[in-house]
Amino acid sequence: MTGFKNLFDLSGRTAVITGGCGILGRRFAEGLAEFGAKVALLDLDGPAVQTAASELSAPFAGQAKGYACDITQPDAIRRVAGAVEADLGPVSILLNNAASKTRDIDAFFAPIATFSLETWREIMAVNLDGMFNVAQVFGTLMAERGYGSIVQTASIYGLMAPDQRIYEGSEYLGRAINTPAVYTASKAGVIGLTKHLATYWGAQGVRVNTLTPGGVESGQNDTFKQRYGARVPLGRMARADEMVGAVLFLVSDAASYVTGQNIAVDGGLSAW
Repeated sequence: MTGFKNLFDLSGRTAVITGGCGILGRRFAEGLAEFGAKVALLDLDGPAVQTAASELSAPFAGQAKGYACDITQPDAIRRVAGAVEADLGPVSILLNNAASKTRDIDAFFAPIATFSLETWREIMAVNLDGMFNVAQVFGTLMAERGYGSIVQTASIYGLMAPDQRIYEGSEYLGRAINTPAVYTASKAGVIGLTKHLATYWGAQGVRVNTLTPGGVESGQNDTFKQRYGARVPLGRMARADEMVGAVLFLVSDAASYVTGQNIAVDGGLSAW
């Protein structure tokens, strides 16, 4: 019998990560590179994604490249897909991870009574439309080859509504915060999109799953951390690194019979 450890080996595979400069995107890239994958980081911020790829390449022998890409533009995704495959080889792993809070953070955190349709559409254009655009391009390539794994990042608030009581006195990077309805709606859409794509491409050997992170520590004040942690069976927010293990499982051969699933890494919050 061969060792089970080899099931997690990603050597020779090329992975694409959208939102590659984000808190989770960077950790996902490090994890995949450590297990042998060549990694293409995609992000709207060209200089930042080049820097992130350079930093990742240093310990992993040039296994990463950065590409500027606006995922709301299908033509741009197709161009980048061609460049990635020319540079790193056929893509067999996609972490569909990018999301947006828009260019106007005040509009993003506006209450429902004054939340604008323009802001709603701007967020949906990335969080859901963009998710489909990227999956369409890379998933089609995988289906043509008969092999691939896609993991799409949702959120705990795609599974359940936020508890409004935790936001009084809560701040993120020094400003008052909440979770807007468009975020919940867009992330719920990601879970539904995953199920559809999993059944659509299953016969072509492409697996599609959702990663649903719980709240991750990333600049919230103590009030928020305490109130959020009190809602979680494990009693705290997550660390970004705690999302990586689930991703490594889902993209690897260890999950060869897992598709259409939503893996919630939430400290047990959704169990309550």
